[in-house]
Amino acid sequence: MFVDSHCHLDRLDKSGPELDEVVAQATLAKVEHMLCVAVSVKEFSKMKEAVGGYSQVSMSCGVHPLHHEDVCDYNTLLEHVAYDDVVAVGETGLDYFYNKESADVQMTSFVDHIKVANELNKPLIIHTRGAQQDTIKALQNYYKPSTGAVLHCFTESLEMAQAAIEMGIYISISGIVTFSSAKDLQDTVKQIPLDKLLIETDSPWLAPVPFRGKKNEPKHVVEVAKFVAELKGVSLETLAEHTTNNFYKLFNRVKRAE
Repeated sequence: MFVDSHCHLDRLDKSGPELDEVVAQATLAKVEHMLCVAVSVKEFSKMKEAVGGYSQVSMSCGVHPLHHEDVCDYNTLLEHVAYDDVVAVGETGLDYFYNKESADVQMTSFVDHIKVANELNKPLIIHTRGAQQDTIKALQNYYKPSTGAVLHCFTESLEMAQAAIEMGIYISISGIVTFSSAKDLQDTVKQIPLDKLLIETDSPWLAPVPFRGKKNEPKHVVEVAKFVAELKGVSLETLAEHTTNNFYKLFNRVKRAE
């Protein structure tokens, strides 16, 4: 069985029976659980309304670094993340690739997320792009390893992955790894220990080969798993077992189906 450790079901432009079908198709593909990740505290209630009724779906709450206009104060973030049905904090982090101009706002928000995660003992979901040094420095300064964290949709350097792993942080790989242009990432994935690896779709974006260019769905995490297993020279069953167990170890508030 597989887990999609990071998706945005509420962004699929589907609702009701259509979303039911997306979840059913994922289950048919042996995806036993999906983590639907928030990009804005303001939109959390809307996301919860869309996906909160599925036993196979858990939710996070936080503010994406590129949604800096939606940044909220510490107490508001703490209040929302404290909800019982929120299993993780984020996504949060730093993105200087698309918007370095808001770096100060992003960093303040990122540190707030780290502190909230530490206080509530809920794991962090971290987005990082073009901000390797600042991301690692913020984690070294504020993050408690007992909290747990993942660098999601990882595309940065092996050195960054190793620095994160030294802090006990997981590395999550999306469909980008299947792209022919992702040779460096493929080489990095080969070096990531199985016990620190997660897989994801980041749907509705970044559909893996052979679905590239189409709308992505959680069922396609199986294609990510197949590619990563081949890269690492292990069986698909071994890859699935490790990444699924890693997911439940990190997101320990998620109840695993019997």
